[in-house]
Amino acid sequence: MSATQKCYAKGTSAPGPVPKGQIRLYSMRFCPFAQRTRLVLHAKGIKHETVNINLKEKPDWFLEKNPLGLVPTLETEKGQVIYDSPITCEYLDEVYANKKLLPSDPFEKAQQKMLLEHFSKVTPYFYKIPMGRKNGEDVSALEAELKEKLCKLNEVLVNRKTKFFGGDSISMIDYMMWPWFERMEMMELKHCLDGSADLKKWVELMLQDPSVKANMFTTDTYKAFYKTYMEGKPDYDYGL
Repeated sequence: MSATQKCYAKGTSAPGPVPKGQIRLYSMRFCPFAQRTRLVLHAKGIKHETVNINLKEKPDWFLEKNPLGLVPTLETEKGQVIYDSPITCEYLDEVYANKKLLPSDPFEKAQQKMLLEHFSKVTPYFYKIPMGRKNGEDVSALEAELKEKLCKLNEVLVNRKTKFFGGDSISMIDYMMWPWFERMEMMELKHCLDGSADLKKWVELMLQDPSVKANMFTTDTYKAFYKTYMEGKPDYDYGL
């Protein structure tokens, strides 16, 4: 891991070459998309270095590596750059073949990717609802829509008769969906899980996973960061 978790902002010098035998993750401590990649790195026991980025004032050298300026971004010791959370996670699973997180069966793998595509329609609610509340809007209709989408995810578990979304042990799809569930309490959205008993059980099981435990923050820490984020002055180094 890097010596400091504090983020690099505009005007900072670029970190040196990626240490031999490691891979570097450009991240932001509170970003759910970057958390996906951190979960995979931890679950697979990959030796890596983390460099956190100030997403409001991005360093020029980071934009040269990833013109989109988004995290997560991976850099190999050869200087190869990979970005976008599903792509970084699949790359890590292919390159580091121990403890595969994606199924080897092509249909099972396709199923996980299709489910992830469905889930991508759920994540916007985690932004729309708190923003609507902040603006004094009635968000009950949005909450009802989120509840309905979570019920559909619950049905996947019911129909599969498994503890996790890919079977009876954690696989890639679980890690790809988890970061938003971890933030539900902070966003006051836990009530949207009412009526989704299997999904609630899945949340409880995920909370016992060593990689989840190693990469999570308390609800209070999330709340404190999120307050600064909503005020337009995100404190990416909160708590350090």
